[in-house]
Amino acid sequence: MTSTPTPARPAPRLLGTALAAALLLSACGGGDSGGGGETSGEGAQPGGPLTFATGGTGGVYYPYGGGIANLLSSELEGTTVTVQETNASVDNMQLLASGQAQLAFGLGDVVSDAANGENTFSEALPLCSLGNIYNNFTHVFTTADTGITSIEDLRGKRVSPGAVGSASEVTADRIMQAAGLDPQADIERAQLGVAETVAAIQDGSVDAGFWSGGLPTGAIVELANNADLVLIPTAEYTDAMAEQYGDYYFADEIPAGTYEGQTEASPQVVSPNILVVRDDMDEQLQEDITRTIFENKEQLLTVHPAAEELDPATAGEVGFIETCPGAQAYFDSVG
Repeated sequence: MTSTPTPARPAPRLLGTALAAALLLSACGGGDSGGGGETSGEGAQPGGPLTFATGGTGGVYYPYGGGIANLLSSELEGTTVTVQETNASVDNMQLLASGQAQLAFGLGDVVSDAANGENTFSEALPLCSLGNIYNNFTHVFTTADTGITSIEDLRGKRVSPGAVGSASEVTADRIMQAAGLDPQADIERAQLGVAETVAAIQDGSVDAGFWSGGLPTGAIVELANNADLVLIPTAEYTDAMAEQYGDYYFADEIPAGTYEGQTEASPQVVSPNILVVRDDMDEQLQEDITRTIFENKEQLLTVHPAAEELDPATAGEVGFIETCPGAQAYFDSVG
């Protein structure tokens, strides 16, 4: 089958004022792909500029990362945090390793691979965790007029498994494999971010899409508000995926009513989102960043509901990547 050409990595961009101007302000900058001035081998120090690698504008990483950036810029003396739009987790781990970013969101499966030098990553990257921030829910989404109701129904269809270099793509391919599909041969791949996938479903050029994100995801809210949204369940594949890849996959439900017209809970594969830094970041800066995020939950809730999951009592319980010593010092102090 033919494949849609792979899009280039999106350029860094400012968070628009329509998104959350009052919250994101000057902390959310642009800049080139070189990030915040750090180079490989130079650990971030207190009082310097930091680049935060997030994700696409239609998901949760970008706006939530913007809220965190604004918070850190206002609370940590001399620190300015710039948000960079990316293709998400795989890109983000590579940006950290190269020194082009100093903070990054990453989904559990990709973070584990990066920390242990597996699958996409040929060697272990010098990373550590500032904690589990919130959980990502798999969304396999389409509209009622496609007639697609299961993963097996995707065979022969035009499907976006997610942007190249995203955790959504990794998770999508693993789900399709668990369902007996060849993700390269059995679908017509369109490598799009979540906002682009929604637009393609609406104009009929794509039948269904995968997205791994927090609740609710803005682009899918838009689709549900304008069409008869269908969420395809994936939880039945969780055990096989966890057995093959790791215990960062588990099952949970997208609650009924999360999206317009969603009358029933949707059981899905879930994975934790980790805030990741290079392991040579100054330990005091690690601790200061962690404390500032977890002690300002109420402020972050005004940015995105995913902040409700911030919990310092459990955030350090990440078995597939080392918790940074500075973050661990904070978790121990409140434990």
